[in-house]
Amino acid sequence: MSQYTAPVRDMQFVMHELAGLQEVAKLPGCEDVSSDLVDAILDEANKFASGILAPLNRVGDQEGAKWDHGKVTTAPGWKEAYRQFSEAGWTAVAGDPEYGGQGLPKLLSTAVMEMWKAANMAFSLCPMLTNGAIEAVALRGSDEQKAAYLPKMISGEWTGTMNLTEPQAGSDLAAVRTRAEPQGDGTYRLFGQKIFITYGEHDLTDNIVHLVLARLPDAPEGVKGISLFVVPKFLLNADGTPGERNDVQCVSIEHKLGIHASPTCVLAFGDSGGAIGTLVGEANRGLEYMFIMMNEARFAVGMEGLALSERAYQHALAYAKDRVQGTEAGVRGGPKVSILHHPDVRRMLMSMKSQTEAMRALAYVVGAATDLAHRHPDAAVRAQKQAFVDLMIPVVKGWCTENSIDIASTGVQVHGGMGFIEEAGAAQHLRDARITTIYEGTTAIQANDLIGRKIARENGVTVRALIGDMRAVQGQLAEQQGEAFAAIRKSLDAGIAAVEAAVDYILATYNNDIKAASVGSVPFLKLLGIVGGGWQMARAALASQARIAAGSDDEFYRTKIVTARFYADHVLSLAPALAYAVVNGAAGALALDEAHF
Repeated sequence: MSQYTAPVRDMQFVMHELAGLQEVAKLPGCEDVSSDLVDAILDEANKFASGILAPLNRVGDQEGAKWDHGKVTTAPGWKEAYRQFSEAGWTAVAGDPEYGGQGLPKLLSTAVMEMWKAANMAFSLCPMLTNGAIEAVALRGSDEQKAAYLPKMISGEWTGTMNLTEPQAGSDLAAVRTRAEPQGDGTYRLFGQKIFITYGEHDLTDNIVHLVLARLPDAPEGVKGISLFVVPKFLLNADGTPGERNDVQCVSIEHKLGIHASPTCVLAFGDSGGAIGTLVGEANRGLEYMFIMMNEARFAVGMEGLALSERAYQHALAYAKDRVQGTEAGVRGGPKVSILHHPDVRRMLMSMKSQTEAMRALAYVVGAATDLAHRHPDAAVRAQKQAFVDLMIPVVKGWCTENSIDIASTGVQVHGGMGFIEEAGAAQHLRDARITTIYEGTTAIQANDLIGRKIARENGVTVRALIGDMRAVQGQLAEQQGEAFAAIRKSLDAGIAAVEAAVDYILATYNNDIKAASVGSVPFLKLLGIVGGGWQMARAALASQARIAAGSDDEFYRTKIVTARFYADHVLSLAPALAYAVVNGAAGALALDEAHF
């Protein structure tokens, strides 16, 4: 089994050279975020991820979570690891200092998050959902709800969940039937069932704070009639401690392809008189509030795609260095060599490496933009950065997760036949990655949001501004000498042109023929991801060349340029084909009658 070590050097490079850590550190509330502090946090997080969480990854996959008459027991080692995790303050990294959090910027918490997810994705899902619940309560909860729940969730003493999906509803939240009956004292009794609830029941903490979508008796039909409620597993005593058990029970956990150690629960509310909850914010605005949690979760799921790609790459690279098989191509009678010497294995590993680095760069840039959107003193800058974040979150979620399946599959291929054997470990990364394109909204849901709400609704203003930023980098590439930069510039130029053509088509088509535009939504999402990643890889190459020109002989910078060149030749070069599918793909997709499928 391979070990995990966080790619701290690349994380530092991306944070400083691409994501603008210095600019983030100037924001209100971030003044103490020095380079030394960032390095210390990354170092400690790496130690915890590699030393505590990574060794449990295989254990969790083999043992899984266990359900017994409503009680869920996590895998061996999980409870102790979670205790250490919360006691070390990792649950509080991004939390509001008013409620015990450390208030560190999103850019830094993004890097730390990547480590948890790469080391042990199943474990990381618990704090991920808690962070979403924290965000919703912090932004829309009452003062009483904030005081009661935020300190405990931020400290890690309690965890949180998102309760959206029901058996008959799936992704169609308009079909939610869980009902909430007012009791006249400010509380409600909830009745219904929720499915696919990550860490909806477990033995890690003594309370779980459920955020639940439900309908009031007088609610209008559809999504406009959904409200959001806080429903704790244990009701709170007057002193805020857990008291009487609430009427919410885990009736089963799912048997899944991957993430075996993460309990995916079916929760029943109100089988014995009604689960008591309190309303979050205003009635019938629950879906709006839930999207606060969902956007946080969607970004985090995109980080899972990145993290699993990094883990699969490290696993495949270690195997390729160790596995001796065959002689080197072109060397007759030569000695047996490790498979890393074989050209196609090199190609596969470079494909994994370059795409992972492109995803990291793009995701961290979005994380830094989130900090600017929330903290910058200029309202115009906040609005501009928020528009960029809104545009790119579907891309980070959809593109990174789709990539992770391909990259983890490539990792299996590098292993050859051993990759298909569970004991080799490569298969787990592929199985774990497979869910990431589905939950918190499938890739098509992300893509439809991207072309509809984020592009057509605002007539392409933000995406065209992004294209302008990409063009500026292309101009900087023209000033560089050498074959590598010429190749990067050529592919980036074609990629930007592909995005422009696709955006033009979407804007011309969406309001007149939404079906035709929607056929190309997923190809467009992948296109924007690939070109966005190429934009960042080009920036990485430029920053690396500047370091070399300044006298650095660090091989790291030369490797960055080579990797950017590979990405341009093998990945970014695919952009025109995706644009062709966006512009021309509707006719073939929509032509057949149902009977002909």
